[in-house]
Amino acid sequence: MLQYNVSLLKIRELRGGLKITYYNVLDEALKIKEDLVRWRRHLHKNPELSFEEYETNKFVKNLLEKWGYTSISSIAKTGLVVNIKGKEEGATIALRADMDALPINDEKQVSYASKKENIAHLCGHDAHTSILLGVAELFSKIELEKGNIKLIFQPAEEGFAGAKYMVEEGVLKNPDVNAIAGLHVHPTAQTGEITVAKDIAMATSDQIDIEIIGKGGHAAHPHLSIDPIAITSIVISSLQQVVSRSIDPLEPVVVTIGKVQGGYKRNIIAPSVKLEGTVRILNKDLREDVRKIIKEHIEGICNGMGADYEFNYTEGYPSVVNDNNLIQDLAKVSNEILGQNTMSIVKPSMGGEDFSYYTEKVPGLFFRLGTRNENKQTNFPNHHPLFDIDEDALPYGVALLSGFALNYLNEN
Repeated sequence: MLQYNVSLLKIRELRGGLKITYYNVLDEALKIKEDLVRWRRHLHKNPELSFEEYETNKFVKNLLEKWGYTSISSIAKTGLVVNIKGKEEGATIALRADMDALPINDEKQVSYASKKENIAHLCGHDAHTSILLGVAELFSKIELEKGNIKLIFQPAEEGFAGAKYMVEEGVLKNPDVNAIAGLHVHPTAQTGEITVAKDIAMATSDQIDIEIIGKGGHAAHPHLSIDPIAITSIVISSLQQVVSRSIDPLEPVVVTIGKVQGGYKRNIIAPSVKLEGTVRILNKDLREDVRKIIKEHIEGICNGMGADYEFNYTEGYPSVVNDNNLIQDLAKVSNEILGQNTMSIVKPSMGGEDFSYYTEKVPGLFFRLGTRNENKQTNFPNHHPLFDIDEDALPYGVALLSGFALNYLNEN
C-alpha cells in the first residue's frame, strides 16, 4: 500500500517510544463505508436542481463542522469550499465534487429512490458529494505538515456552468491552486477499476437553435404555402453531412438535433418550425468552422425553397483537458490502492463537463470511477431513469482522491 513521506502523516506515540505509522488510505476509507452509503442514500432521496442545492449545502456544511473544519466558505450561491492547511507552506491540490441533480423521474424500486417527482440523482453527483465528504473525514484524522488540500463542493454542473461561477468568484485563489482532480462514477468500468483519457478528455458542449420560417396554409393547397416541416426534414438530413463531408474525418465532431417543435394539426401547414440541437467538438479551434458550415447549410436550403430562418450558435462548456503528468501519478496511486492494471487509458468522451473551466486555469485530472456490477443492476447509463451505482465503489473513490492528494503534495 501507499508509503508516504513522514511529513505528510501523523506521527503516533506508541508503547516503546515514538514510532511512525503510515496511513493505509483504502483501509481508512473502508472503515467509513457505512457512512458513505448513508450519506449517498440521503442525498439520493433528497435531490436538488442546479443552484437550488440549499439543503445539500446544509448537509455538507454540518458534517464539515462536526469534523472540526472552520475555514468553510460559501461560494457561487450554493457552493462550499474548505481549505485543509498544512503546518508549512507548500503546494495546493484541489479536489472537486458536484452536487446537483437532474430533472428526470427516478424509476428505481429501491428504499432510497428520490422522494421528489421529476428530480433525481441519475448522474451520480450524490456519490461524488459523498466521496468528497469521505475525503474530508479522512483528512480530519491526518495532520498535514506541508501544503494544502482544497475541497470544492460545486453546484450546478448540469448545464448551468457552476464551475465557471466558482472560478470567477476565486475558488482557485487564496491559496492559489496548483492542480485539481475530480472523478465521475461511471457504468462503463467495473467496480474496482478506473478509466482516464489523455490530453483532451471530454468535448465542448455547444447549443444550436434554429427556426425555419415558412408560410402557413391549408394542407390541401401546399402550392399556396411554404412548408417549414418539409424544409426542416431536408435541413436535418443536410446537417448530418456537416460531419461526414465538411470536417476532417480525423477530427471528432457530433451534430445532433434533439428537439423539433412545429405544427398544429394534420390538415394545417404551420408557419414555422423550431429545432434545438447540440454540437460536440474535441478540438475547440473547430468551433467557428462548424458554426459557419451549419449556417451555410441552413441558409442555402431555405433560400432555395423560399423560406427564411433564424440561427443561433451558443458556446457551452469548453473541452476538459487532462494533464498527462497527473495521469502518471494517478496510475501509480491506482496500482497501490486498487491493484496492478486497474487503470485503463480510454478514448475521449463526446460528453460535456464543466470541470473544463478548472482545467482552463490549472493542470487538471478528471477520471471515471467504475461502478458497474451486473448482479446489482448498476449497468444503466448515466441519465437513465434506472441509473444506480455499486456502492462498494464509494470507498475506492475516497481512497483514490485521498491517495492522489497525498502523493501530489509529497512530490511537489
